[in-house]
Amino acid sequence: MKSVLIFIVILFVAIQFIPSKIQNPKTDKNLEIKAPKEVMAIFKKSCYDCHSNEVKVPWYASVAPASFFIKRHVELGREWLNFSIWNKYTPKQKDKKLGQIFKAVTHAMPLPSYIKFHKDTKLSQKQINLIQKWTGKIPY
Repeated sequence: MKSVLIFIVILFVAIQFIPSKIQNPKTDKNLEIKAPKEVMAIFKKSCYDCHSNEVKVPWYASVAPASFFIKRHVELGREWLNFSIWNKYTPKQKDKKLGQIFKAVTHAMPLPSYIKFHKDTKLSQKQINLIQKWTGKIPY
């Protein structure tokens, strides 16, 4: 039992040396999404930590293995939708992403695992309705 514990401690220390830092690339503010003030406030509070180049990195994002998971979530989030480069998307891509935003705020976003550590990011029905109305999409 003692040797297992020592092994776990050594492993924990060793994985701290595996690079896993979240980078916030510089982006032109002209590329950022434009939305009404109320919608932007919701996006910045509940979405930007995974879907922008303005991620606020919590202290525990520097500690492996949490750092691996958080970095991967941010990479996937930016890949799916990056508010910081909205104006790089084609009109067709923007239209598709607006539909995805409409659905995501109802069913999946923010992720429950994110809300668990950031309780103030949970969207109220009023916030969901506001975002959905802003997207201009019709429910189906």
